[in-house]
Amino acid sequence: MRRKIPESETIKLTNRTLMITPEGFEKLKEELNHIWTVERPEVTAKVSWAASLGDRSENADYHYNKKRLRELDRRIRYLRVCLDEFKVVEYHPSQEGKVMFGAWVEIENLQKGFKKKLRIVGYEELIGNSDYISMDSPVAKSLMKKSVGDQVVVKTKIGDMVWRINSIQYQK
Repeated sequence: MRRKIPESETIKLTNRTLMITPEGFEKLKEELNHIWTVERPEVTAKVSWAASLGDRSENADYHYNKKRLRELDRRIRYLRVCLDEFKVVEYHPSQEGKVMFGAWVEIENLQKGFKKKLRIVGYEELIGNSDYISMDSPVAKSLMKKSVGDQVVVKTKIGDMVWRINSIQYQK
């Protein structure tokens, strides 16, 4: 019998675009597999060992590893929902020449003269990738469907910034 998950434990993926690149999807699958096959069994063994020592009320190993086990289980639930809900966006030749999801875009700030190369991805792929931006960000929204040579204005709190698109590339 399946237990009913309380509302406080349900995972919601709203308010964000549920798209992911094939590379990002594979990373999530690898993370889930690693947690499930390596990390969780190690922590479970530590909990069992700490519980076998007897009094758990002042057993720091037991309490720490139980907490870690809950964190791992929460991440496992989240990753399973992500893998079920996210739409993997594959490269398609019709994207060539336009900024679309998954594109590597080199832009140049016309006022300050500096360049950036960034990739437009889903929010789950941002962690650990300083050159990735969310497709829901103001910069990405401004760049979408534009071509090489186009100029875009990005409105920020400190003022408008003008960027020119120098190149667009896709991982195929």
